[in-house]
Amino acid sequence: MSVESTGAERPSFDLKSAQLPVLSVVLRSTDMQALAQDLARRLADDPDFFDNDPVLIDLSQVREAEEEIDFPALIEALRNHRTVPVAVRSGSEAQMEAAKALGLSAAPDAMPTRRAEPQVHEIIREVEVEVPAPLADAVIVDRPLRSGQRVYAKGTDIVVLDMVSYGAEVIADGNVHVYAPLRGRAVAGASGNTSARIFSTCMEAQLLSIAGIYRTIETDLPKEVAGKAAKVRLEGESIVIEPV
Repeated sequence: MSVESTGAERPSFDLKSAQLPVLSVVLRSTDMQALAQDLARRLADDPDFFDNDPVLIDLSQVREAEEEIDFPALIEALRNHRTVPVAVRSGSEAQMEAAKALGLSAAPDAMPTRRAEPQVHEIIREVEVEVPAPLADAVIVDRPLRSGQRVYAKGTDIVVLDMVSYGAEVIADGNVHVYAPLRGRAVAGASGNTSARIFSTCMEAQLLSIAGIYRTIETDLPKEVAGKAAKVRLEGESIVIEPV
């Protein structure tokens, strides 16, 4: 049944779907004291790195753990570094129930990343190959991005033609191209694409991330890439920065 309002009436709100980038924290241990220490050590040089960013807690690596997870301590550790835990996923039934009791939502389990293989049908001596459709056109940003600004290119690359300032963030499911100084955060392969790359004509990044593996620039970059054209790729679980 639908209800129509009169022409003079306006609803007080609208309901619309929304997709927002969320930081995923993948637990590898149930030792919350060690986690708090690791967070403090990693963010010691940049205590304002996060700005109330929403966090999804991924329990896939600890779902078989015998020890219980101290969720109050986990939530407190994350909030102490200006993140907002909002959801949890991939835990055991007991873990998920404990998390939901503290107000965390249950998020769908992560889908495994698989490379699409072409389907081949032989007809006499000819082969018909089904080719996956290309990604959507790249998102192009032709203005400088200031501190606190964030741009997300869903399902495609992002191309920035002006400076990405310290504290700004560019995110793409594909590659990140910055044809100007890159001083903020660059996140490529946000949906899990380990083949994604980051390129900049002036590499001075605050943080670099590909497919969930990230590196904060806590020390000066090597002189062969600092302030110069460089590319970033993933090698195993390590971020590699190379001159172009």
